[in-house]
Amino acid sequence: MSGPGHEEVLARVVREHAGGLAASLVSLLGDFSAAEDLVQDAVETALRRWPEEGVPERPDAWLFTVARRRGLDVLRRESNYRAKLAALTWPEPAVPDDRLRLVFICCHPALSRPAQIALTLRVVCGLSTAQIAAAFVVPEATVAQRITRAKRKIGEAGIPYRVPSQEELPERLGEVLAVVYLLFNEGYLSSTAERAHARDLVEEAEWLAALLVNLMPKEPEAAGLLALIRLHRARGAARFDPGGRLVLLADQDRDLWDRQAIEEASTLLTRAARAHHRPGPYQVQAAIVACHAEARTFADTDWAQILVLYDLLLFLAPSPVTRLHRAVAVRYGQGPDMALAELEELGPSLRRYALFHATRAELLRDLGRRDEARRADEQALDLTANPAQQRLLEHRLRWD
Repeated sequence: MSGPGHEEVLARVVREHAGGLAASLVSLLGDFSAAEDLVQDAVETALRRWPEEGVPERPDAWLFTVARRRGLDVLRRESNYRAKLAALTWPEPAVPDDRLRLVFICCHPALSRPAQIALTLRVVCGLSTAQIAAAFVVPEATVAQRITRAKRKIGEAGIPYRVPSQEELPERLGEVLAVVYLLFNEGYLSSTAERAHARDLVEEAEWLAALLVNLMPKEPEAAGLLALIRLHRARGAARFDPGGRLVLLADQDRDLWDRQAIEEASTLLTRAARAHHRPGPYQVQAAIVACHAEARTFADTDWAQILVLYDLLLFLAPSPVTRLHRAVAVRYGQGPDMALAELEELGPSLRRYALFHATRAELLRDLGRRDEARRADEQALDLTANPAQQRLLEHRLRWD
């Protein structure tokens, strides 16, 4: 397999099937760490061999065979484990939502919420500890500790490796939604230097969100998350310029937006809200994005409505990042001086967050404080690895 982007295609194919493999191994072996090792070995083998040999007709069965063979070779000394491995057979056909099942298994209430999400993003979704740390806005070492402790607790507490019953699903939904949301965020604007965005991660997040809607049709937050992802995707064609530089919302060519997708996502959101009358953070975030997406021009944006929605979001799920985004709305609705006053309070919490400094630079520039703005942009540039963000910041510094 060759050609532009073939590595990304291969990675997507591997990821699509690795989750199902992990779910089967975890459920059958009852050993999270051992299953993870076998999956990782199978994935590495696939990424090494498929570029030369081509993608097999049944990628899922191929990965399973490699994992089984590796398990038999490495773990023969453990007779009970060897017996389980020897008894494994690949199901026909493969269950299409195995990854979603494994996400629910990882999000066990015996683990802390941060540990559940970090473990799932690492093992099921394949994100690195650095990517997860960027999502949580915490040091990488903190994430590594959470994952290690979660694996240890799974073993020590004897947490069962089974898909939760229908009655148990709602108590795990919050963490599952958070995993899908963070997976989408990493794909939408990558935290690494390899690429500006990762379409495969975005597509996977949308697929998982759609599965959740089908699995739990009476949960409006699942529909809210799916609408949120689709609203963002509908604007995807205008997000980067030909040079790979990130294009801010105010400067995007709205003729490139997918109006039909925006209308369909907005309808999904409205239907869920009217049917259930249970507003939640993902529904509110989707409503904010819908306000932007439905405005024909940037000047038409209903900033007053957006501010109301941000206040509701802060009531439902307060966070420094949400306050940062609200400050952007304040900039356009009430002025940069008021926005900057709100933003400065977030400095201690978001000093390692590139978007905080980039937003602060824009507000300082609005107020004519150009030297301070330049320093803030330099701080943002030091904190981001994303190439599209870097190009945008470099452009601003060059032409300031």
